[in-house]
Amino acid sequence: MTAKSIVKNYDEIIRQAETPEDRRAREIALEVIAAAIVEVDPAKCIERSLRIRDGKLFVEGYEIDLTKFRNIYVVGGGKASGRMAEALEKILGDKITYGFVNILKGTKNQFKTSKIELNEAAHPIPDENGRRGAEKIVEIVKKATEKDLIICLISGGASALMPLPSEKIALNDKIRMTELLLKCGATIDEVNIVRKHISDIKGGKLARYAYPATIVSLILSDVVGDPIDTIASGPTAPDRSTFKDAISVLKKYSLWKKTPESIRRHLLRGLEGEIEENPKPGDALFSRVFNFVIGNNMTAVKAAKDKAENMELKSVILSTMIEGEARHVGIILASIAKEVRRTGNPIKAPAVILGGGETTVTVKGSGIGGRNQEVALSAALKIKDMKGVVIASVGTDGLDGPTDAAGAIVDGTTAIKALGRGIDPIEFLENNDSYRFFKKVGGHIITGPTGTNVNDIFVITIV
Repeated sequence: MTAKSIVKNYDEIIRQAETPEDRRAREIALEVIAAAIVEVDPAKCIERSLRIRDGKLFVEGYEIDLTKFRNIYVVGGGKASGRMAEALEKILGDKITYGFVNILKGTKNQFKTSKIELNEAAHPIPDENGRRGAEKIVEIVKKATEKDLIICLISGGASALMPLPSEKIALNDKIRMTELLLKCGATIDEVNIVRKHISDIKGGKLARYAYPATIVSLILSDVVGDPIDTIASGPTAPDRSTFKDAISVLKKYSLWKKTPESIRRHLLRGLEGEIEENPKPGDALFSRVFNFVIGNNMTAVKAAKDKAENMELKSVILSTMIEGEARHVGIILASIAKEVRRTGNPIKAPAVILGGGETTVTVKGSGIGGRNQEVALSAALKIKDMKGVVIASVGTDGLDGPTDAAGAIVDGTTAIKALGRGIDPIEFLENNDSYRFFKKVGGHIITGPTGTNVNDIFVITIV
């Protein structure tokens, strides 16, 4: 697949370049981004990781004798789970007894499955459809026995797509809690510590329901460092965090008093030992659980690097563990571009510099945006007047925050064009209004939902 087939507004982005150097830098950036997204296509990840031979399933080299199981059930959720389900069904076919997976709303028609039922649900704010789907998943795994195999498909977004509030917590209260957490600047690990303690499916509880069945979880990671207890809030992983940790997160970000009463009551009961903690490392139930990360941010960024080198460009990967406030990361990326131009460090131009991870945005304004667009807007201010330098920040899922953009791309003319039209980039940045900025000035990268999700990709191209 080409960049044009991945980036829907490819021609528009290229036309926005005002110099041949900027045009070339934009072309390179879009090519490497497209290569990254293609490489972490969930179907490719499933096909690379699974093999069937002589009645045995091989997952990342681990051998599972399918003849020992009476039934094979498939469950799960996430932005990539529809494509994962389709690919898994092509491999296992009629060996699958039944499956049920929660997928992103509006994407069902993109996938074809017959054994696995696909249930659309909302993201990033949970909805009733997601809750009903999560109840169905629990119903399936509860009936499994030690003679059954459960294959769990997990990818980024499953925390929202598989909402199952704990007893006496209303879905609306969980929705309100999610909204507060997503705007406070907490890391995904901190957000999920809270989620795990107000859910009846996360934090290893799905594995608890399924015991003594065997579980094989195929995981597409959207969390920096690939911690399986944080990805999708770890439905099949032991949970090291506690009710005390969840309360500490809410107090750290001054959310405790804003937290819905039903959730405060639940967490306090857990703190007092009135509610059982999530299953911990060493729990016997995990002896029958096998978690495999089959694709991650490094998979994508390495593919981007390979693409750059195939284009005869020097390339370097800075890190796939980039975190922090989006606007701060934008400044750092711009600073690296300046260093390359001035000293040739850490690599001499023409070159592609790559990174990955997931930033956060502490929302203080009333605008519309996403973390990747905020990274790009911040960077645009710092590379003003630089020629042949482009910085792009993109979410591999194709959805940056509550917008239709995957991210944005900027060059040395972006801020200048804005100021020439009476648009103050700083004002838009301070109002967390990056989406409207790029809508007015240009620079959005539009892919639509990609069917995958392995964090974000940061690209600096210098020609």
